[in-house]
Amino acid sequence: MNLIEVIRKKRDRQQLSRSEISSFVKAYLTDSIHDYQMAAFLMAAYLNGLSEEETAALTEEMLFSGKVVDFSDIDRPKVDKHSTGGVGDKTSLLLAPLIASLGGCVPMISGRALGHSGGTLDKLEAIPGFNTQLSLDEFRKVVKTVGACIIGQTEEIAPADRRIYAIRDTTATVESIGLITASIMSKKLAEGVDALVFDVKCGSGAFMQTEEAALNLAKSLVHTAERMGKAATALITDMNQPLGYAVGNALEVIEAVEAMKGAAKTDFLGLCIELAARMLVLSRLATDLDQARLRAQEAIASGAALDKFRQMVEAQGADARFIDDYSLLPQSRYSCEVVSETTGYVKSIDTRKVGLIAMSLGAGRSTINDEINYAVGLHIEAKIGDYIEQGQPLCKVFYDEPQKIEAVKRQLLECYEIGFEAVAAPSMIKEVV
Repeated sequence: MNLIEVIRKKRDRQQLSRSEISSFVKAYLTDSIHDYQMAAFLMAAYLNGLSEEETAALTEEMLFSGKVVDFSDIDRPKVDKHSTGGVGDKTSLLLAPLIASLGGCVPMISGRALGHSGGTLDKLEAIPGFNTQLSLDEFRKVVKTVGACIIGQTEEIAPADRRIYAIRDTTATVESIGLITASIMSKKLAEGVDALVFDVKCGSGAFMQTEEAALNLAKSLVHTAERMGKAATALITDMNQPLGYAVGNALEVIEAVEAMKGAAKTDFLGLCIELAARMLVLSRLATDLDQARLRAQEAIASGAALDKFRQMVEAQGADARFIDDYSLLPQSRYSCEVVSETTGYVKSIDTRKVGLIAMSLGAGRSTINDEINYAVGLHIEAKIGDYIEQGQPLCKVFYDEPQKIEAVKRQLLECYEIGFEAVAAPSMIKEVV
């Protein structure tokens, strides 16, 4: 096959066959074509889009470029959740043990923070000793014994995706629905799951800032999953303010544990219940959403979800005593409050900027090689719709570098818009696909 013709066809808006996509990806993995030729193909795909058929073919090719974990010997439904990421999104920490406590298996392969969006692996690694770099054999063992395990992408999982993503990241071709879908699905399908629930964020702190863009991605993810024989659904959820109250790794671990203790009825816990309900229904562990919500709430109230989280923590090498003693988690040297300069209602929060401020404190990374400070971050004290008086706290900052704090305070004040008229808090779930 003339592989240059593959680039030409995509450039000229022609549909590629499964065999053409397969040959092109295989040629790249064997170094028969160069990075600049893959870059040309990716730009053509970015500019002209990929059809559902092309997206499914690319997903399959990247999926089978590596190993697919086989859980057929586990007689429980295998299900996972994928979020497109946002500020304060710690849902995986609660959902994996929650579903496992209700009879499901959650083999979860997650990512790290980059830019304003946090990463599940970094949050878990705030727990001293927590090992997210298990081998696939170790991964299987924990899933089989505990029912839930969260690791990072290994060398064996979707190697084509790793190489292609590195090119996308340096050629301004990341924001393509088809390429995003193939990247996400190749990793998620490699987990060996039966069903997938997608949490597609939209708003000021999301990768997809408009509801229309989020809906297009959600439809692409669900349709591709169904083409690959997996049950799937997607929720379009709000990211116009941080999810929950904590932003920062150890702080978010604490918030997730507190939710599992039943201590707080927040938007974070509410979203977890809704995601869990979809996971349970798709897995046939509940007959309908009302029953599923009730089962999820009972697993938290009884302590079953927290017990399963404790088992997962210990199985992945960490000391679970921190669950009862948060001082065993990383602690910042300093903290201070940022108070409102006016009285009124919180109208909006620049969520992306909040994430970038947390990153500047050390809670995130601007390049993949940056080191994370697990202790630092923010605790949001006022959210959209809240009434606040002058001098009351908007946010609490946990930090280690005092020379940064005055600039951080000014930047956080700029994130908040406060007005005289009452406003409603945004609805968490905007649409279901």
